[in-house]
Amino acid sequence: MLFKNQYRIESTRLKGWDYSSPGRYFITICTGDHECCFGSVRNGKMDLSDIGYIADKYLHEIPNHFPFAMVDEFIVMPNHVHVIIQIKNNPGNQRGGGFDGGRDAKYCVSTPVNIPKTQCNNKNTFGPQSGNLASIIRGYKTGVSVWCRKSNRQFVWQPRFYDHIIRDEKELYFIRRYIRQNPACWDKDEFVTQKIS
Repeated sequence: MLFKNQYRIESTRLKGWDYSSPGRYFITICTGDHECCFGSVRNGKMDLSDIGYIADKYLHEIPNHFPFAMVDEFIVMPNHVHVIIQIKNNPGNQRGGGFDGGRDAKYCVSTPVNIPKTQCNNKNTFGPQSGNLASIIRGYKTGVSVWCRKSNRQFVWQPRFYDHIIRDEKELYFIRRYIRQNPACWDKDEFVTQKIS
């Protein structure tokens, strides 16, 4: 799409939805070129690589850095991550929630991050961010990327992420089940590739 005579990529976010509003969001984040950097599936279970271990560890740590967010069901797959993130009432968000004609989360700006030199000795810090879904994902992706760079691991994320707003408990149930069953269904997964790193 043209904007001021330059092409720009349209946002994949739902127009008019405030992504800092309370709710549950089903997120899929892929590795660059769908390379299998996070490990492999063996007998229907994930066997995490070093990078996969960090991707898993940093998912657990999201609430430490974003107190308004909770991590529900999640799985680190060979070349992507599925996670349900719940945003609770965020004191930093004074605009209310839901459809308010508010900003597009894509244009929020993140702040620098500070990641530990080793994967186990220090606490991971994503750094202060704005209080919306995009800032959570950006902080998480940056944390994993910085760890890889400092550990001399070749790694890159796909630039965007997929999100789905979970509307009710029935949908939540089916998405949780899908996430739990993902390793057992890996050979049928749309993200399966032959690229192994």
